Amino acid sequence: MEKKKMLFIYNPKAGKARIRSKLLDIIDIFTKAGFEVTVYPTQAKGDGLTAVKEQKQGAYDIIVCSGGDGTLDEVVTGMMQCKEKIPIGYVPAGSTNDFAHSLRIPKNMISASQAIVDGKTFSCDVGAFNDDIFVYIAAFGIFTDVSYETPQDIKNLLGHMAYILEGMRRLSAIKAYKMKVESEELSVEGEFLFGMITNSTSVGGFKRITGKYVQLDDGEFEVTLIKKPSNPIELNMIMAALINRNINTDCMYCFKTKALKIMSEEETAWTLDGEFGGRHTQVEIYNKMQALDIRVPN
Repeated sequence: MEKKKMLFIYNPKAGKARIRSKLLDIIDIFTKAGFEVTVYPTQAKGDGLTAVKEQKQGAYDIIVCSGGDGTLDEVVTGMMQCKEKIPIGYVPAGSTNDFAHSLRIPKNMISASQAIVDGKTFSCDVGAFNDDIFVYIAAFGIFTDVSYETPQDIKNLLGHMAYILEGMRRLSAIKAYKMKVESEELSVEGEFLFGMITNSTSVGGFKRITGKYVQLDDGEFEVTLIKKPSNPIELNMIMAALINRNINTDCMYCFKTKALKIMSEEETAWTLDGEFGGRHTQVEIYNKMQALDIRVPN
């Protein structure tokens, strides 16, 4: 019987280089499940995307990646650019792994690997952002540049607390963005401190921050837009409302949508899945419903 073929892409530096001591055990699990495994350690940013995009059609039955959310983003983006869509497996090894948590993929790398071979395929939504792709979050404003500007060694040392600490250091230099937001559900103009378009149950390790009834395959995003605070008290109210998910409509807009357009007066930096997504004055975001097949636990 011909063996199934797997491409296993991993980021050797992700999350304190966690995979180093687990790599042989992970490959053993895949081999015992009947896979012929091709191992590809990434060396630089973009390697995961290139490896997936340049695979020959029909060469693999599944592509598995291990690393942080940025590694997953590269692999999914590469897959969305392929004619043939094949399932993806994810062994989380990063600092926060928000999307893995949303899919109930175990934190333990051995358990996550076992879930790939024993689990089921789930078709989840993917976000389109102009000509780019994101897996679970597109965001702008305060805190959003923290994840891609925080050095990897600090991320490894502090985990998701690194993002929070780095963000708190910036509170004295808060910037608001004049924007116009258009969607079927809501059209609004104003100054915004922060905005996120998400398909995840957690962001930065905080659970429920995106909403209480999140479904990853319903064709809709959860949108949170935070208005510019006029004083420190309002800022504290915003932070408390976000963390506790007690929505204060005086401070923010929260709604679900399939698509939206955001226009800003000046070029605004965006982050996609924790990586730099470019500077834009206009972005069009829409939900590619159930476009990604990913392996999840039963």
